[in-house]
Amino acid sequence: MLNLPKEKKIILFDGVCNLCDSAVQFIIKQDKKDIFRFVALQSDLGQEIIKYIGIDAKNIESVIIYQPGIAYYYKSEAVLEIAKSLGGIYYFGTLFSIFPTSFNNRIYDHIAKNRYKWYGKKESCMVPTPELKAKFL
Repeated sequence: MLNLPKEKKIILFDGVCNLCDSAVQFIIKQDKKDIFRFVALQSDLGQEIIKYIGIDAKNIESVIIYQPGIAYYYKSEAVLEIAKSLGGIYYFGTLFSIFPTSFNNRIYDHIAKNRYKWYGKKESCMVPTPELKAKFL
């Protein structure tokens, strides 16, 4: 069994993707209630979590939110859950939930498929600053 903070929502992200890194930095700045913790999908812990929740590691092209012992969200549902959790003006992002998940996931998949071409890729995962280290597992 994984030893994860039960009261936090864990965001698993592509640690070498520039778009994903920018999204993580944005979420950290907006996370006034300290809701989220972050784990790179490429890390040992990231791989352990996706195996634990039963997602095939071979075709991970998605952000995942995992709430230990409660649920996990994948692709567009994860993005909507982030918007809902951040609240405020970002809550309006949940309006996209009026569309079928399959429609939202097609848009998500198109962006995910092209993210390296459009935004670039790093050689390795970012190393958090000492101030941000507590946000990463």
